[in-house]
Amino acid sequence: MASIKLNSGYDMPQVGFGLWKVPNDVCAEVVYNAIKTGYRLFDGACDYGNEVECGQGVARAIKEGIVKREELFIVSKLWNTFHDGDRVEPIVKKQLADWGLDYFDLYLIHFPVALEYVDPSVRYPPGWHYDGKSEIRPSKATIQETWTAMESLVEKGLAKSIGISNFQAQLIYDLLRYAKIRPATLQIEHHPYLVQQELLNLAKREGIAVTAYSSFGPASFEEFKMKHAANLTSLIEDKTIKAIAAKYNKTPGQVLLRWASQRGLAIIPKSNSPARMKENFESSNFDLSEEDINTISSFDRGLRFNQPSNYFPTELLWIFG
Repeated sequence: MASIKLNSGYDMPQVGFGLWKVPNDVCAEVVYNAIKTGYRLFDGACDYGNEVECGQGVARAIKEGIVKREELFIVSKLWNTFHDGDRVEPIVKKQLADWGLDYFDLYLIHFPVALEYVDPSVRYPPGWHYDGKSEIRPSKATIQETWTAMESLVEKGLAKSIGISNFQAQLIYDLLRYAKIRPATLQIEHHPYLVQQELLNLAKREGIAVTAYSSFGPASFEEFKMKHAANLTSLIEDKTIKAIAAKYNKTPGQVLLRWASQRGLAIIPKSNSPARMKENFESSNFDLSEEDINTISSFDRGLRFNQPSNYFPTELLWIFG
């Protein structure tokens, strides 16, 4: 398994397993099977609502001697309602308890969005709305306040590395001005419809590793019925992607994943199917030609799907403008 050396000194597996939208009733089994398949990086989050079950899958694999804790790379994320400095450590400890772990290998700020605190005893995960229905209440916490609290997680051994997710260039430059511990990774939506090459160049210059999510483009977001995705051709079904896949005797999914990993990004595909798990895991055992990489990159349309204003009414436009 290829790995990426982080600026924190740790090695992060380049191919991981994403846990977004893995149903609770099968999550423990899915994680267990993914470990058996060979996955060692698992990308979770408070907001996914399945961390207890993820931990159960990990515990089973460890108990059966399939893997040791130190061989795993567990990632989780800080949700928006816990950005206030004094809220960070308590929620991390809760998340660790849910996983049954003593530390996270990597802990990320999920969005550069601070919302008013919701007590986990009231609703967990809290989601976007303060009342669980429609009310959006911003918090006054700054990114600097949140990042300072994130840095303390490393100092206390609760996280080995810390990073950011869904940040764009301006916020990254601002964060780097005051960060005592630089973000080890940047996790972003990344697929041929959203290449974000300038952002990738920035991260490379600053020594920040990049993890790509939603590598198959609109496929993960079909249920949200977004207008700007309505007439898009599925990347998996695109005739050009299919032709490239046939050329290498691979699947379109493997080609899309290899396009990202061959360009130096980490990838975190997910599937509940053991066969598809294996297929995704083995997506790095071939190389695309430079011509084919450029052809896939030319699909770029700057189309972003994981943006709050794509899910909700205009009340959320203040978040991303």
